[in-house]
Amino acid sequence: MQDLIIPSRNKALRRYIQVHPEDNVAVAIEPLKQGELFTFNNKQVKLFNDIPKGHKFALSALGIAADIRKYGFTIGITTSAIQAGEHIHSHNSKTKLDGTETYHYSSEPVSQPSLKDIPSFDGYLRHNGLVGIRNELWIVNTVGCVNQTAKRIADLCKKQFTEAADNFIAITHPYGCSQLGDDLVNTQKILRSLLGHANAGAVLVIGLGCENNQLMQLIGDATGLDKQRIKFFNSQEVDDEVEQGLDYAKELLNELATDKRSPQPVSKLTLGMKCGGSDGFSGLTANPVVGRITDMLTQFGGRVILTETPEMFGAEQVLMDRALNNNIFDQIVDLVDEFKQYFITNNQPIYENPSPGNKAGGLTTLEEKSLGAIQKGGQAVINEVIGYGEVASQTPGLTLLQSPGNDAVSSTALAAAGANIVLFTTGRGTPLGFPVPTIKISSNSELAIRKKHWIDFNAGQILDANVSIDQCAQSLFDYIIEVASGKCTNNELNDNREIAIWKNGVTL
Repeated sequence: MQDLIIPSRNKALRRYIQVHPEDNVAVAIEPLKQGELFTFNNKQVKLFNDIPKGHKFALSALGIAADIRKYGFTIGITTSAIQAGEHIHSHNSKTKLDGTETYHYSSEPVSQPSLKDIPSFDGYLRHNGLVGIRNELWIVNTVGCVNQTAKRIADLCKKQFTEAADNFIAITHPYGCSQLGDDLVNTQKILRSLLGHANAGAVLVIGLGCENNQLMQLIGDATGLDKQRIKFFNSQEVDDEVEQGLDYAKELLNELATDKRSPQPVSKLTLGMKCGGSDGFSGLTANPVVGRITDMLTQFGGRVILTETPEMFGAEQVLMDRALNNNIFDQIVDLVDEFKQYFITNNQPIYENPSPGNKAGGLTTLEEKSLGAIQKGGQAVINEVIGYGEVASQTPGLTLLQSPGNDAVSSTALAAAGANIVLFTTGRGTPLGFPVPTIKISSNSELAIRKKHWIDFNAGQILDANVSIDQCAQSLFDYIIEVASGKCTNNELNDNREIAIWKNGVTL
């Protein structure tokens, strides 16, 4: 893990925080007891009841149906009268969202200035101008029937050709057979995009032969592939599929033999932003820090990708106000409306969020969760909107990517879209990792202490030590440069590499 200040447990310098001066709630940084007195704006607030860590309490008396404000925005309304100092959560508040929201585009966003003195990292320059941060051999299967074949080839490569590549990754999944419609299209989109990823120095594709996801169609529809760096075969058409795979791996490794790291500007980096297992501190520490990274990288000329469309519900207008122009605004509206229709088509409530874990951590409504989640996008202008399975452009800026909020599905989509690294903020923790290095950023120090083998960077230090969000972001940016130059993240050290594909069509 990055060497940062991790204070002893329960030693927070602050006991609560009012995020924005206009907020009428504060958030407990540690468990607070009934009867404790605090001073806000020269007025004393006495806690009406115990306040769990990460949860909110009222700074003033609120009537029924009063707006509850956090982050400077409304996160819901009260369902009963609330006293100053009273715990505010699901028992006495609710969302204001009802599915009838309308959107508007008011003005052109303020562009961020470009920064000079662009930092560099040591990466691999590819034939198409992309830059990878790893020189790995990826083994991709077209269908779940050959998952074990891909894994056996990867394991044998690790034993026989240890030094010939940075790693050997079997990218397996259960799909490709008996799929129709959108299911098949989504599988093909994700796999096709991964084939051209810059972190893969070479790719071996393994098919079975009789699957719906036909190998030759998958390869034939891919664009921009280096033909010297890709090999493929159907297992039904060879005598020994493992031996065939190893033979092709040797040929591909010969191509990798001359690859060397060289200094590259950070403008060549693409970062994917993701949150999972959020808590009441995610919007106070980890997500704002990642937002600063978004602003830094886009100002340096890099590309950042933000996804999890349902995590935007309740905060979408904030994003729409940062659209580059009316065309991008319309695309964001379509992105959001398309996902809402996905819920409606499947007879599901649009606002069934946050999750039970989120609520236990202190998040009450979807607006609260979303306003905290979109902070990962910083203040950058949104100049691109892409569909699920598509690849982001290499021009500087912030991309919105269509994808559900599910950790594995959305992080896979970020990797397929071209992210060299996924920045994954979390308040509750997860061991999940993806084909690309996945930097786990904890929102609180307790998680960083308990799960050192999961967490790479502790943003909880903002609450526990004399560290500002900007200082923490600079430390994280320095760590990102190290990872881009070859330092392994915990998901790599633990060999946690997963993909998941959005299943929303027909299976035979």
